[in-house]
Amino acid sequence: MIDRAGLAEFLRRRRESLQPEDVGLPRGQRRRTAGLRREEVATLCHISADYYSRLERERGPHPSEQMIASIAQGLHLSLDERDHLFRLAGHNPPARGATSEHISPGMLRIFDRLTDTPAEIVTELGETLRQTPLGVALTGDTTRYTGPARSIGYRWFTDPATRALYHPDDHALHSRVFASGLRAMVTLRGPGSRAAHLMELLLARSEEFRAIWNKHEIGIHYNSVKRYMHPEVGALELTCQTLLDPEQSHILLVYTAVPGSESHEKLQLLSVIGSPNIIPQTAPNA
Repeated sequence: MIDRAGLAEFLRRRRESLQPEDVGLPRGQRRRTAGLRREEVATLCHISADYYSRLERERGPHPSEQMIASIAQGLHLSLDERDHLFRLAGHNPPARGATSEHISPGMLRIFDRLTDTPAEIVTELGETLRQTPLGVALTGDTTRYTGPARSIGYRWFTDPATRALYHPDDHALHSRVFASGLRAMVTLRGPGSRAAHLMELLLARSEEFRAIWNKHEIGIHYNSVKRYMHPEVGALELTCQTLLDPEQSHILLVYTAVPGSESHEKLQLLSVIGSPNIIPQTAPNA
């Protein structure tokens, strides 16, 4: 059963404890509100300001699990705080660990500061949870996929458009890395896992994947530099740095170019022109 008073109080206290800079928002001038404004929280949670305001006033409909998950992420809650919020709203908290998509506050704080850099947060199966604007300009909005196509490894073997962004000479290495990484996840998570389901789908749908899978390669990694073929600015060479959240199995990927290089200049151009939705979704979702 929903605890409306407890839910409203918890939301108010969490909102008031956050500052704009904590969540990647500009502070601006003439700020008198303690913490974030309701409108700012609503934007972070991808809900209407009216809906959020009613929750803080102990009114409105019973929020769904999806809505509570969005609010928990928008307020940068820890896992314990997220679980508490779910219980206040009358729901059982989601599972923790590898299947969870709740990004930790610490990783979000780092991500929110990467405003001028291509970066993304992905799951262990290569499903994009967050992208910076320049990340979207580089690869398109990869958060919009659904079903198995959320995994870049799945798209790599089933959607030719995914490969168009990468240098042709590197395609063979990408294939080996994706197959090797998925094998490691299947071994780690076991039969019945989401990794095992992806493996079964790819074995049924990709002859290339089957051939590589049968080689039983493990531990194949990228070189230090990834080469992209962007439709607007052309070839880019970017170094990818990673940060792992071991509790949630999420990975922060940050792409940088050598200062003064041609790729660095092209990233600066991308930050101006942008390039959303450059990869059409053609892969099947199930």
